[in-house]
Amino acid sequence: MNLRGRNQIKPEFNMSSMTDVVFLLLIFFMIASTLAKQLNTIEVKLPQADGKSENRNTAVITLTNSGQYFLNENPVSKNSLEREMIAALTNTSAPSIVLRAEKQVALDAVVYAMNIANKNGIKVVLAVETPSR
Repeated sequence: MNLRGRNQIKPEFNMSSMTDVVFLLLIFFMIASTLAKQLNTIEVKLPQADGKSENRNTAVITLTNSGQYFLNENPVSKNSLEREMIAALTNTSAPSIVLRAEKQVALDAVVYAMNIANKNGIKVVLAVETPSR
């Protein structure tokens, strides 16, 4: 005797919803990766510190061991640093800079850049590397 139920449900897996989710994730990560702004385009060895960083729309000043100054990846002279810094931060509501200096940079070069920022009311944030755990 072969008895079958009338309302037998056949389980099926619908792949269209899974495909939609994967496609949306792919689009999200593609857009997010193109919008990412990198600060580390000039190689410098930063000092290490614990703590969290805050990401803002700021200007980046890099000081190298060879005495070069960079403002947002563009080389600038020591004499034109103040003028270029003010020009880069004119349209910001709360101007701030990220100061990236290599470990062996002379302290007077760091103080010079910080002095310019403080004189013009610009907040200074020092860039450091977080230690790898």
